[in-house]
Amino acid sequence: MTNKAIISTEKAPRAIGTYSQAIKVNNTVYLSGQIPLIPDTMEMVQGDFAAEAHQVFKNLQAVCEASNARLADIVKLNIYLTDLSHFAIVNDVMAQYFQAPYPARAAIGVSQLPKGAQIEADGIVVI
Repeated sequence: MTNKAIISTEKAPRAIGTYSQAIKVNNTVYLSGQIPLIPDTMEMVQGDFAAEAHQVFKNLQAVCEASNARLADIVKLNIYLTDLSHFAIVNDVMAQYFQAPYPARAAIGVSQLPKGAQIEADGIVVI
């Protein structure tokens, strides 16, 4: 039998659909995708692509902390970009939130993201 728990925090954007911010099963946490919404206002962060990327990692960090984990506990990270030319900026921003050893990662080009976001990220955490 699995031990399944819903993870929720007000420090990250609330779910805007039929999903949870994260689900913890035993020692694994499955993080839902985060876009650059500001949790208090549920509005998109203003600024350039780097500002969006920072907000995404802040949101992921808040959900990790709500599950008694850290960003460093992410073992698999998926990043969705509407413009793959932003890949170098993602690396620069990510380096401010992660240290080696880095998680396994995929960067995927997509045509659109919710609310016109340019970036979304989800991941898997092992505690």
